[in-house]
Amino acid sequence: MADKRVFIERRPGEGDYAVRKPGAERASAVLPTQGAAIDWAQQRGADIFVERVRQTNVGHPDKWRRP
Repeated sequence: MADKRVFIERRPGEGDYAVRKPGAERASAVLPTQGAAIDWAQQRGADIFVERVRQTNVGHPDKWRRP
């Protein structure tokens, strides 16, 4: 069974969004908006996780969510 997980993360400095497979050095796609990156991954039947860093006063920040 193939791993269909992909992670959509904002690229610091560029402001666009990269779609990466776990452990990949290079992005599978780089798109201008988070919505476009989610659409791209959905068209390929991926199990999508979107980066969301929410700062909290306790514990670790909430890092990934599903769209």
